[in-house]
Amino acid sequence: MDVNAASNGVSTIEDRILRITGYYGYYPGYSSHQSKSQFSVTRCGPSTSCPAAHSGRNLPSPASAGLEANVPDVGEVQNQGSQGICGHRVERYSRSGEEASENRTENLNPDNNVKTRCQSCTSAFFKIFWGFLIILSVSSSWVGTTQIVKVTYKNFHCPFFMTWFSTNWNIMFFPVYYSGHLATAQEKQTLIKKIRECSRIFGEEGLTLRLFLKRTAPFSILWTLTNYLYLLALKKLTATDVSALFCCNKAFVFLLSWIVLKDKFMGVRIVAAIMAITGIVMMAYADGFHGDSIIGVALAVGSASTSALYKVLFKMFLGSANFGEAAYFISALGFFNLIFISSAPVILYFTKVEYWSSFAALPWGYLCGVAGLWLAFNILVNVGVVLTYPLLISIGTVLSVPGNAAVDLLKHEVIFSVVRLAATTIICIGFLLMLLPEEWDEITLRFINRLKEKKNEEQTEDVTESSVHIRSRSRANGTVSIPLA
Repeated sequence: MDVNAASNGVSTIEDRILRITGYYGYYPGYSSHQSKSQFSVTRCGPSTSCPAAHSGRNLPSPASAGLEANVPDVGEVQNQGSQGICGHRVERYSRSGEEASENRTENLNPDNNVKTRCQSCTSAFFKIFWGFLIILSVSSSWVGTTQIVKVTYKNFHCPFFMTWFSTNWNIMFFPVYYSGHLATAQEKQTLIKKIRECSRIFGEEGLTLRLFLKRTAPFSILWTLTNYLYLLALKKLTATDVSALFCCNKAFVFLLSWIVLKDKFMGVRIVAAIMAITGIVMMAYADGFHGDSIIGVALAVGSASTSALYKVLFKMFLGSANFGEAAYFISALGFFNLIFISSAPVILYFTKVEYWSSFAALPWGYLCGVAGLWLAFNILVNVGVVLTYPLLISIGTVLSVPGNAAVDLLKHEVIFSVVRLAATTIICIGFLLMLLPEEWDEITLRFINRLKEKKNEEQTEDVTESSVHIRSRSRANGTVSIPLA
């Protein structure tokens, strides 16, 4: 009898066995397509080994039909001992399919999503927390520096010596940074390696004598000039007025960046610059265009201008710097000040422009206080950029204005005129307008649209609730309300 030709349409004995056993993957002609099927089942004796286990066939899975992948076969044996049936499943999986399914499972896993959201919320919370601490520290250090200078002027009138002495303390910036690196970093670097890494701000060759003189000299001069003019302005004006006028440096940075660096033009920042200039004019007009007032305003505006020029030139020639590079650069400014500018206070001393009787008579406590707070301010500004948002650092700077106003009002009993208060307010508003992002208009429009959508949704919910309430009352009264089409 020919086993390959049967009257019932089953071509082989294997097909008959599969049909009789009710194998769910069976279809007529199954044996002729074994190379494309997933399972092969043969009847084996209880003590015999199954030949399919050693057949070495690669059988694709029906779930991945049409896909080919060169991966090892995975066999799963189902033993049905009572019937003597030994079914062997040989499946082939695509490695890329496995990875895609795993990634899809991870994305659909709610626990992972919740964990990611918690981590992002925690990170944002700590950033805001550190931001508030940095804001308070930055404003307090700047207010403290300004007020101690005012107190020092009662017995000691040497602003350039104070500037030179305070700038020398910048040398300690990089040692403070490296100490923090040793205390917090997991992979600690040696001092020489860290210096070489941070000195790349001067170029790939690092810090050479030529680059030290070329890059450090102009910035050191601008640094000294900014602080010197600021201290001179404090001799003519109150701390509140000087700190408010110094906030105009943000507007000057924008104007110089727009002209020199070809930065993006923003109408709102032009308005902020106009407001800053308006505040300057009003501040000068407060006591009339004569006397110490106009001189003090000119000195404070000059300090803000040199500060803006310093920032723009730094961005032009040195670009952006990380915390370590900034610490290294500021320490280099301190070394340049100690080596090359030390002759200036000596000349002023012998010409009796800034003269003191003896070094023992110097107010070392106040001088060290000013220098220490100035160094702390510079460190906090750079640390704050790493720990929190740069926007908060700028807010901390502008908060020094009301801080100085509170100290002047409570301690020095300064009476502020209406014109000065208006000028200070206009300058601070202009400073805050400078902090708006470039896409502020798009962000504002999206926010307004969201408010409108939320309001429409609330109105729709109120209408739905009222209609449901009316229907329920109609049913209670025995009437039926028919909605109009």
